[in-house]
This record gives sequence, structure tokens and C-alpha cells, in this order.
Amino acid sequence: MNVIHPQDRMMKAYIGMALSTLIIGLSFVFVKIALQVANPLDVLAHRFNAALISLLLLYLMGYVERPSLNRKQLLQLLSVSIFYPLLFFGLQAIGLQYTTASEAGIVSAITPVMTLLLASMMLKERHNVGQVVGVVVSVAGICYIFVKSGTSIHGDSMRGNIIVLLSVLSIVFYYIFGRRVNHNYRTMDITFVMIVLADIVFNIFAIGHHLVTGTMHDYITPVTNPNFVYAILYLGVLSSMVTSVFNNYALANIPASQVAVINNLTPVISIMGGIMILGEQLHLFHFIGAAMVILGVLATTVFQRKKA
Repeated sequence: MNVIHPQDRMMKAYIGMALSTLIIGLSFVFVKIALQVANPLDVLAHRFNAALISLLLLYLMGYVERPSLNRKQLLQLLSVSIFYPLLFFGLQAIGLQYTTASEAGIVSAITPVMTLLLASMMLKERHNVGQVVGVVVSVAGICYIFVKSGTSIHGDSMRGNIIVLLSVLSIVFYYIFGRRVNHNYRTMDITFVMIVLADIVFNIFAIGHHLVTGTMHDYITPVTNPNFVYAILYLGVLSSMVTSVFNNYALANIPASQVAVINNLTPVISIMGGIMILGEQLHLFHFIGAAMVILGVLATTVFQRKKA
């Protein structure tokens, strides 16, 4: 039987995280396209419909071994899935109804810092000065981009920012607890539980809302729009299912704090996607901020402590 060397697993984890960051970064462009046709709750419901259908097709075609989990294992995976994707996407969607995307980006930029602190306290992960500086520089780069974009946090949007902060906490706890759980389960089994839970919950809320308001046609109509279908396929198959696989694999092989700081490249990719696809303008501060983020990520990776 072939044994995969730990360094090879770590390299695959970093490659997967790089691809995941690229996919998630561009997903904001497709979210904007989808929101032109449907409300946020319907977008979430159809997003995970697409993710679940694609995952079931993989099982049916035999590309992936079907999950075999007992009740105790299922409950343990469900406990992690509550933080991500359920609370993360749900709270994020609610928070963005009250605050701007830029303000939410500033709040979300503290994710690696919070992950670094909680990973140190709960997982006893050790971090040297170089890694800490890398995290700070990376976060500073994100904040610099949004601040130079003319963003300011207003009292009227404080409720939304607090809800977005709760979504940040949910993804941080997922990184922490997922780091423990992912060692004991196959990546695809974790992904399956996450997607099924999110699909059931978001569809219950979306369909329930339409049944109460008598607008069930608004749930069905968007799937007849080609742009919406393209956006949902990207969000569901790539941004939900594929990235979940990459994230779960990464958490089983590299420290949680490094998973979080690599994800901090997402806003930079979002800006580039907006420029190339949506025709948004690029300014000097975008280059400066992007350079800070990349340097921060490189510092965090280069200064990683070697295990004995």
C-alpha cells in the first residue's frame, strides 16, 4: 500500500487552499449576478441545491465512496457544520442587509488574527514572531484597501457589522474545531454532511418564507434565467462543494491559523475579478494593499515552525 508522505500531504493542502481562495475570491462576482435575479435567501437555497446535486452525481457515478457514518459520528460532524457553512453563510447574508460590503470586508479582515489567537489558546499551536508579523501585515493590507476606498463605519450600520462579526466568529470556530474533527473522518464525508445540512436548512427558510407570503413563484422563476443558472452552478459546485473539500483537507494537514491567513487573499482576488468582469477601476492603493496581503501570507508560510 502506498503511503503518502506528510510533506506531500501538506503540499497538496496548500495547493488546494490556493485554488479554494481563487474560487471564493471570484464568487463575489457571481453572487452579484445571482442577486440581480433572486433575494439572498433564495440564492443560498439554490446554491446548495446545486452543490448537493453535484455531490450526489459523484456518488452515483462511483467517483466517490458513499459515506458510512454511525449516529455518534454524524452528530459530531453536524456540530462542526453548524459553524460552517450554516452560521457563516446565514449570518453573512443577514449582516449584509444592514451594512455595506466594504464595511463587512473590514470586519472580516480580522479573521486570521482571531484564528491565530484562538488556535494558540485552544489548539496550543505555536507561532513565532515572523508568523505574527505576517498576519498583522496581511490584515493591514485588507484594511488599507477598504479604508482607501472611502469606507467609514457608521452607527446606523453597527447592527449589520455586529452580525458580520458573528459570522467571522463562526468561521473561526470552524477552523478550530474542524482542525480536531478532520483528523478522524474522510474529507468527502465531512463535505457531504456540511452540504446536506446547509441545503435542508436554507431551503426550509426560503420555501417557508415564500409559502407564508404567497410568493412561491419567486423561488422557482430564477432557475429559468441563464445568468442565474450559471452563477448558481459556480457558487454551488465550485464555491461550495469543491472549496469545502479543499478546506477540510487543508485543516487536516496544516495549522488552522495558516488556513485562515491564506483565505485572506480572497478580497484581493475579488477586486481583480471586479476589474476584469465587472469593469471596476483599479487604483494605486489596490496594488499597495494587495502587495501587503501577499507579503503577509508569504511571511506566515515561510516562518512556519518546523515540527520535530
